[in-house]
Amino acid sequence: MTDISAGQGPVAIVTGASSGIGQAVARRLGLAGTAVTINYHSQAEPAEALAEEVRAAGGRAVAVRADVSKEADVAALFDRTVEAFGRVDILVANSGAQKDAPVAELSLEDWQKVIDVDLTGQFLCCREAVRRFRRQPAEGRPSRAAGVILSMSSVHDVIPWAGHINYAASKGGVAMMVKTLAQEVAADRIRVNALSPGAIATPINEDVWRDPAKRDALLKLIPYGRIGDTDDVAEAAAWLVSDAADYVTGTTLYVDGGMTLYPGFRDNG
Repeated sequence: MTDISAGQGPVAIVTGASSGIGQAVARRLGLAGTAVTINYHSQAEPAEALAEEVRAAGGRAVAVRADVSKEADVAALFDRTVEAFGRVDILVANSGAQKDAPVAELSLEDWQKVIDVDLTGQFLCCREAVRRFRRQPAEGRPSRAAGVILSMSSVHDVIPWAGHINYAASKGGVAMMVKTLAQEVAADRIRVNALSPGAIATPINEDVWRDPAKRDALLKLIPYGRIGDTDDVAEAAAWLVSDAADYVTGTTLYVDGGMTLYPGFRDNG
């Protein structure tokens, strides 16, 4: 059996990495030499396939099931990563859920489900990461930072989104959580940032970007004139968690083709 614990590069956990943005980030990191734990909740097959792809390319990867909204699952996710690779250096907290409805029709159950995954899940993962980073010895550290956290947010941390009040509220919470956490742990040499994608073509919104009419309507909101792809986000994430961004903390990077530039005002409103 191959010893996947061998290697001197950093070790990352990417949550929600069986599809979409999380999958692209895990692939980008894993193929670049970062040992990666590919977290999934229900889609084991694509997560295992990605782990095998990384290993076949000479990298180190494991796929681990965990529900990030559950405290015990999060602890077990970190335990499995340390068991496999010896340490944890990077957390990409990407897991997310959507349960959309107009506010008058939104059930408490669907409100809570999104908050549990998109906000509380990020808190649980970030808290566990900080605990692990603080315990790890500085000797042999593969990065300049003692640890790096990247929270996946959304342009809807600043853009209101009718019919998605639970999702928008969770992302607004993530934005302030990241700033507050960055302020609290900077003295420990732990970096904390957020990445806020705009319209990115993923399986969850395929009905929009594959429909010409819906796609044209969406493009009116994107000054740069194209829908993003998951690699756009993965490249930005790879930079933010690397030593090239060592002096960056408490920041949100918008990868959105200009969606947050209020395109409705291009012609003076």
